[in-house]
Amino acid sequence: MLRASEAGDRRAFVELFSSPEVGTYVGGARPRNEVERSAPEVPGRRTGFFVVALGGAMIGMVSFDPHPESGEAQLGYQFLPEFWGQGYAYEACAAALDWFAAARPGQQVVTTTQTANLASMRLAAKLGFTEVRRFEGWGAEQWSGVWTPRDVTGASR
Repeated sequence: MLRASEAGDRRAFVELFSSPEVGTYVGGARPRNEVERSAPEVPGRRTGFFVVALGGAMIGMVSFDPHPESGEAQLGYQFLPEFWGQGYAYEACAAALDWFAAARPGQQVVTTTQTANLASMRLAAKLGFTEVRRFEGWGAEQWSGVWTPRDVTGASR
């Protein structure tokens, strides 16, 4: 289930952003004490930010943020490691992309991941992202893709 962030999610946010496993492909984990000190009471309160909940408890997050260079909406997601490989990222990202297509008809979405993150690259392909380019950035080779919403006939808009 996608929902807005709540105060009860703060503990899971701290786990997520200080997890060494989660930080592997996103520049590393932040120190737990830093995350605890800096995290607001209700993290992630903004349009285009969704908590992914299972049984009411936060297991991950999906967000749309402006790409730092182009300003286009950029899909990002992170999940607690114990929920990896179970299809939750696909379900959550697909639902979030449906929301985006309804909220911003005709606008495309970009995403970037390290080429070493094979699971993330497979997920991007499964979601319908197509490769735009590969480049060196943040100390590793990166993969960049674009997603274009489809109309009811399945054709790109």
